[in-house]
Amino acid sequence: MIQEIAVSTCARVEVVDISSDVRSVVRKSGVKDGICCMCVPHTTAGITVNEGADPSVTKDLLRELNAIVPFEHGYSHAEGNSAAHIKSTLVGASETVFVENGDLKLGTWQSIFFCEFDGPRRRRVMVKVIPG
Repeated sequence: MIQEIAVSTCARVEVVDISSDVRSVVRKSGVKDGICCMCVPHTTAGITVNEGADPSVTKDLLRELNAIVPFEHGYSHAEGNSAAHIKSTLVGASETVFVENGDLKLGTWQSIFFCEFDGPRRRRVMVKVIPG
């Protein structure tokens, strides 16, 4: 069964650590060993796994994404959020993490981040835990 995590963002571009929410879904699933698939059903948002111990990592990530893909750049898309669509494509809309002993098998410093590129908005992440 697919579970949904609600994510509310406060800024145009930001990252939100959703690791504890995903862990909660894994625990409630009862799956001890398998995989956890996460998908963001939005074309202007993404999901990634990266370092969660030092907040400067995600700050640097957003700064560089904004430098690579500026908000204003003569884009053709009329809605004014082309940069968000491009950033979503670069980061990606899904992640898969192993589940072992009923928990996410992340590295020591890794966390799961929802990436907002066209906020603030109310978003969702779909999570499915599959026994293996």
